[in-house]
Amino acid sequence: MNWFKNKVNASRRGFLGGALGSVAGAAALGTMWADETVEAYQGNVRTASKPSDLKITDLRYAHVVGAPMSCPIIRIDTNQGIYGYGEVRDGASVTYALMLKSRLLGENPCNVDKIFRKIKQFGFTSRQAGGVCGIEMALWDLAGKAYNVPAYQLLGGKFRDKIRIYVDTTESHDPKVYGARLKNRMEQGFTWLKMDLGYDLVEDTPGTVSHPLDVTSKTTARTQHFFTGIELTDKGIGMMSDYVAAIREMVGMDVPLSADHFGHIGVNSCIRLGKAMEKHNLAWLEDMIPWQFSDQLKEIKDAVNIPIATGEDIFLKEPFIELCRKNAIDIIHPDLASSGGLLETKKIGDAAMELGHAMAMHFAGTPVSFMANVHCAAATENFLALEYHSDEIPWWQDLVTGPAKPLIDKGFAAIPEAPGLGIELNADVVKQHLAPGTSYFGPTEEWNKERSHDRLFS
Repeated sequence: MNWFKNKVNASRRGFLGGALGSVAGAAALGTMWADETVEAYQGNVRTASKPSDLKITDLRYAHVVGAPMSCPIIRIDTNQGIYGYGEVRDGASVTYALMLKSRLLGENPCNVDKIFRKIKQFGFTSRQAGGVCGIEMALWDLAGKAYNVPAYQLLGGKFRDKIRIYVDTTESHDPKVYGARLKNRMEQGFTWLKMDLGYDLVEDTPGTVSHPLDVTSKTTARTQHFFTGIELTDKGIGMMSDYVAAIREMVGMDVPLSADHFGHIGVNSCIRLGKAMEKHNLAWLEDMIPWQFSDQLKEIKDAVNIPIATGEDIFLKEPFIELCRKNAIDIIHPDLASSGGLLETKKIGDAAMELGHAMAMHFAGTPVSFMANVHCAAATENFLALEYHSDEIPWWQDLVTGPAKPLIDKGFAAIPEAPGLGIELNADVVKQHLAPGTSYFGPTEEWNKERSHDRLFS
């Protein structure tokens, strides 16, 4: 009779589900659970979704502008009425997501990794990864709702109970004005600061920058650093050092202060500028040259005694691992909306940690992508701080409901405990900030049957 006992134990859950539908079943439960009622049991069972039967039925979008960036929010719908939100990276085209719709329809959204492996071939460097990553975010939101757990739990649990935010601050060429703005961030409770430090600060002063005729910081935005012919002089570097010194005098030396947006200058100028910044103890120098040139990055890193960070435009874990193995950087700096989404970014952080590197996170978007970052940061051990660009946007946090407001309090973000990403959209506010000529999650049937032979092998 052992087989019978095993059969009874194995099918108990099925028995309970059927028993609840009948009086006899309720009576049976009463004899089995003397201290619990049928109502108590039902109250602890989630009935909104049956994960194994979930199917994706639609993908739509609402394109928010002025957040301060342009950010397409996507929504993936299912046959059971639950849905998930994601976000295409700031400044990217929603087409990067829509072109993948036909490849999603009919899939079970809880198979996040399977779907990601199916579509990741359509992502690429920087914003071209926006569609793949936005969809991956939405899948985790859906899976969390289906299983009634927060996204961080599906990633393996959390290492921290709140997320440190580093705040970007609007630039001023007057160091006293910029210093006051940064000081105000500290008074708000932020414990990590970041500043822009471009050579545009000094280029209008004669003798600060060597450059070909008619080549300036404004004409080289699409020219890689090595090919501009722009180099800083000792005078220019000295003025930029004095600028940072004035800011450090206002904010002090205790708070971490990172720097970014140096301009498209050559490797030697990056090294000389970096050396001049050493006495200001900057937390990191970010994206001094394009990330693809790992040998030159290592040259800068080896010469400068300030941490070197890069990564906001890198897609997938392999390039990060190469940079870390070469010891070409000190800090990885992925943007979850470009790096591959929540799971891939956690893998990136874990791989970097094994190779002795910390992880900060780049972010510039709406609270949808922000919360995806918060869950990933919670689940990644070597995380340092998450970027925030929208402190001057009064309606930014009103785009969503669910988490307690403010979303960022005294320099930290709380980690939502609600299912999925833990947010819902505030439709009234979102509709006030849609891109002209777009609708709020309007139909996208024209993308339902887009096909190609996607196999990568013969």
